[in-house]
Amino acid sequence: RMPASIPEADRRHRASAAFSLSFLSLVFSITAFSSSYWCEGTRKVAKPFCKGESRGDLCIRFNSPDGNGSQAVQYIWETGDDKFVEKRFHAGIWYSCEEMINEDGEKCRSFISLTPASDRGVLWLSIVAELLYVVLLLTGNILMAVEMCYYSSVIDGLKINAFSAVVTVLAGLLGMVAHMMYTTVFQMTVNLGPEDWRPHTWDYGWSYGLAWTSFACCMAAAVTTINKYTKTILEFKHKRKKLERSFRIQYKFPDH
Repeated sequence: RMPASIPEADRRHRASAAFSLSFLSLVFSITAFSSSYWCEGTRKVAKPFCKGESRGDLCIRFNSPDGNGSQAVQYIWETGDDKFVEKRFHAGIWYSCEEMINEDGEKCRSFISLTPASDRGVLWLSIVAELLYVVLLLTGNILMAVEMCYYSSVIDGLKINAFSAVVTVLAGLLGMVAHMMYTTVFQMTVNLGPEDWRPHTWDYGWSYGLAWTSFACCMAAAVTTINKYTKTILEFKHKRKKLERSFRIQYKFPDH
């Protein structure tokens, strides 16, 4: 009885591994899709004039009366990089936010409105592909969960296993295309976007890394699922050959 139970336990472990990887991929993809840290960087903007009691290096002082109340005028000449300040920003699929000078908080605007008109179609395709990626991952998770809890027939389990493998592979391909399309759109927006948004320096953020980690987990889940399906089919073929061999032996040497 022990040798017969080992393949079954191995299939359970493979199914659990595939489900865990697929579930991680789903969580990572939803987190990345809803966040705005796909790209981070700084913008170089001109310092505003100081207002009221504003002080510091984040504004330009002018027409400042001296302490004795005289009408003396104080001019602060700033040239080159002294006239500019760097503001941090972060952008995602849905919106882009940047910090405000001399104020707390951030100012956000839709990333779709910043994208050049010629590239908005590609951005919308990226959004649709990301949504389909999440939907297919969710479908794959449901199928894998059903397969793990389905004990009545190994053949039915194999059918579910094959379908979940196909769905997971399609999800991975869609995710890869969606991430690459967004990367292209962002780079075009950096070059052709509005002057009041173009970054001075930028790099990919943690959401971008999480999105590609989700893709890696998705493909690992697909490979594990396909491997489980293939191994189960080979086990069935091996058992069938053994059964046919035993029938041949019984036919050649009948039991009198």
